[in-house]
Amino acid sequence: MTIKELEPKEVWGYFYEITQIPRQSKKEEKIRAYLLDFARKNNLEAKQDRAGNVLIAKPAVPGKEHVPTVILQAHMDMVCEKNNDVVHDFDNDPIETIIDGDWVRAKGTTLGADNGMGIAAALAVLASNDIAHGKIEALFTVDEETGLTGANLLEENFLTGNILLNLDTEEEGEIYIGCAGGKNTRAYFTYKPQEVPEGYFWFKVQVKGLRGGHSGSDIDKGLANANKILTRFLYFFLDEKYKMVLAEIGGGNLHNAIPREAYAVVGVKDEYKENVRVKLNTFLAEIQEEYQAVEPNLNMLLESVEPPLKVIDSNTAEKLILALYACPHGVMRMSRDIPGLVETSTNLASVKMLDNHVIEVGTSQRSSVESSKEDVVNMVTSVFRLAGAEVKYSDGYPGWKPNPDSNILKQAIEVYKNLFNQEPEVKAIHAGLECGLFLEKYPHLDMISIGPTMTDVHSPNEKVHIPSVAKWWTFLVKILENISA
Repeated sequence: MTIKELEPKEVWGYFYEITQIPRQSKKEEKIRAYLLDFARKNNLEAKQDRAGNVLIAKPAVPGKEHVPTVILQAHMDMVCEKNNDVVHDFDNDPIETIIDGDWVRAKGTTLGADNGMGIAAALAVLASNDIAHGKIEALFTVDEETGLTGANLLEENFLTGNILLNLDTEEEGEIYIGCAGGKNTRAYFTYKPQEVPEGYFWFKVQVKGLRGGHSGSDIDKGLANANKILTRFLYFFLDEKYKMVLAEIGGGNLHNAIPREAYAVVGVKDEYKENVRVKLNTFLAEIQEEYQAVEPNLNMLLESVEPPLKVIDSNTAEKLILALYACPHGVMRMSRDIPGLVETSTNLASVKMLDNHVIEVGTSQRSSVESSKEDVVNMVTSVFRLAGAEVKYSDGYPGWKPNPDSNILKQAIEVYKNLFNQEPEVKAIHAGLECGLFLEKYPHLDMISIGPTMTDVHSPNEKVHIPSVAKWWTFLVKILENISA
C-alpha cells in the first residue's frame, strides 16, 4: 500500500503529490507553480503577492452565498533535516514515505507533514464537489519555518475573509487559540587561524542519536541538546594541563529545531591521549543515565584524525566553549494563566563555521509575554557579549493573544462534540504560528488552528498519525458546512 490509498483518499492523494515537490524554505518556486497549476486545472481564481504568497478562491456553493468567507491557511515550505547517513538532495529529490503501522514517516528525512497536511486538506476542499461551504479563500504562505516571511509581508488587501482556519497544529482533538511570539539571536565570533602545534593527539568527537524536535512544542519534553552535550564534554579539556586546541566545531542546523547532532575536531598533548578515551567513556555513561527516559539512542563517538591545516586561536576557542556552556537552553518560565503551557523558552540551535574565520551561534527565544521574550533575549545577549562576540537579531514576530469568546471557536467546539461525543481541548501553543502576524494586518479576523496528530516534527523522526487525519478532515468539513451567518 502507498499513502495514496489511505483514507481519506482526497487528502492523502494531494499529500502524496506534495511530497514529490521540493519545497525547502525560501525555495518554494516549485510548490508555488504546483498550486497555481492546480487552480488553473480546477477553474479557480488565483493570485500571488510580492512576497510569493498564493491565494486561491472558490465561490460558495448554491444556498451558501450568505455565509461568511472562510480562509483556509497553510504554509508552503518544510523543514529539511536528514540523518547524516542518508543521501538526499532537498532541492531535487522527492520525500520517500513509509507506512509504519498507524503512522506515516519518511526514510531518514523530515516528512513535511508540517505543513504539507495543511496544504493537502485545503486543496481537497477546493477540489471538492460534495461539501456545502460558503466562499473559500485558501492562503498558502512562504517561508514560515525560517522567518514567517510570507505572513510578515502579506499585503493588507490580499484577503477578504472574516474567519481564518489555520491548519498548522499537531494534535487532533485540540483547538488552538493562541501562540507565542519569537525572536532569533545570533552571536558571531571572529577567530585568528593559528599554526598546528606539534606533539598532539587529534580526534573528532561526535554527539549522535538524539531525537531533536520542534524548539517550541517540544522544548518542555526534556530532550537533550547536542550542542550543550558537546560543550559539556569539551569543558573538561579547558584544564591547563591538556593544552587543548580546537580546529572545528559544528552542531544543529535550524533555529526552530532542537539540535540532534554536533561534532568537534580537537587536539590535546600526546601524553593525554588515553585520558580522552577514558573521559569519553565515563562522560557518556553519565549522560546516558541522565537522559535514559527521553533519549534512548544518545551516543558519542570518538575517532582519531589527521592533524588539521589550521586551528582556532586559543583565546577565541576558550571564550566560545565557555559561552556555549553558559548560554541557557530550555524552558525559562511556565505560564501562570494556562496550566501546562510554556510561557518563555530559549533554544541553543546551531553552531556553524562560516567563511572569513567566523563562527556563528544561532539561538531562538519564544514567549507569550513580550517583556519576558525581550528579557531572555537580553540574557542570551549578555552571555555572548561577555565572551566578546558580536550579536545580531531578527525582527521577531508577535504572539497571538487567546480569545476565549471567539465565535468560530464556539461553533467548532459544538461541531466536535456532535461528531465525536467529546469536548475538544482548547489550548495555546508555545510555538510560532502565523496568526499573530495576520492579526496585525487584519485585526477583524476570528481565528482558530487545528491539525492532525504529528510527532517529532522538524526531525527525521517526524511522523503523522493516519487515523487522526481522517478525524481532522471530517472535523474540518463539518466546520465549513455548519458555519452560520
